[in-house]
Amino acid sequence: VGDVLAHDHPVLHRQSDKSADRRPLSALSRPAHHRLPTLALALGRRSSKTVAHLALALAALRSGSRKQMPSLRKMDASSLFKSEPNPSMFGNPANVKDFRWDQPNWLTSRFHFSFAEWGEGRPSYGTLRVLNDDRVQPSRGFGTHGHGNMEICTYIVEGELTHQDSMGTAEIIGRGGVQFMSAGTGVRHSEQNLSADNPLRFIQMWIMPRTRGIKPTYGSTTTEPEARRNQWAHLVTDNAKGGAPVTIDQDVNIYVSEIDPKTALPFALREGRQLYFVCLEGTVTIGHKDGQAMLDTHEAAEVSGEQNLEVSAQERGAHCLIVEMAA
Repeated sequence: VGDVLAHDHPVLHRQSDKSADRRPLSALSRPAHHRLPTLALALGRRSSKTVAHLALALAALRSGSRKQMPSLRKMDASSLFKSEPNPSMFGNPANVKDFRWDQPNWLTSRFHFSFAEWGEGRPSYGTLRVLNDDRVQPSRGFGTHGHGNMEICTYIVEGELTHQDSMGTAEIIGRGGVQFMSAGTGVRHSEQNLSADNPLRFIQMWIMPRTRGIKPTYGSTTTEPEARRNQWAHLVTDNAKGGAPVTIDQDVNIYVSEIDPKTALPFALREGRQLYFVCLEGTVTIGHKDGQAMLDTHEAAEVSGEQNLEVSAQERGAHCLIVEMAA
């Protein structure tokens, strides 16, 4: 979960520093050869021959860089960081033994990327900056805290999440639901498990936005179990394209599925795209171009290059999430 202010976290400082360059992040992060046309235009005032040579070099460079070799890299559960913050950090009373809860701390959070106190992990994958797998004790939660200049999507795996924010939104979202905030110029919110008996588990994803300083917005959607059973439910997409109930300010798609035991589901990864795959529950085998990879609960995989994947649930079935994006 976003358990530190985006403004204050050193790793996230570039996304929130108001004094920073305000060009779209997509422009700031482009490789140098993608910015060569500007140079070519400038030189063109002096020499059309130079422009022609640069154009040929640029075309060759882009042609060579676009083609990705298909690959899959597994993230074992042991590669994730397990965070158990002090309950007072988010306005909770001290930990006490509770028959409804099977952990010593009020929160168990698994970080897939560097976050908060963990600075040794991977910094990001594409535009996916944060993916935290959070499990919260009954009657506990995250008190009001702030975010800025980040697209934040939260998928509910278990229990019910109660959300309130400074834009006046208040709602409860259950399993299979997703909420988003375009934090933009700044928003404050709280995330609580108000159930007296049931744990809450959710996946929170921070996606670097296309443009900084936009007006904050909030939205959510729910899915029926049948809509995600043995098929990919398309929950989130780019607001420039549409086609899913939730849209955000980045070229990212989020899919989920609950797959029956011994059932396979295809997913086609196109050229120029990549994805981050998370096994939320159960066990799944991913058949890819170079073989197979088995993921247990909490484990993940980075997949890139054009290839047709076959996602097969094992004896217990599987609940899976895909974050697909430009490479």
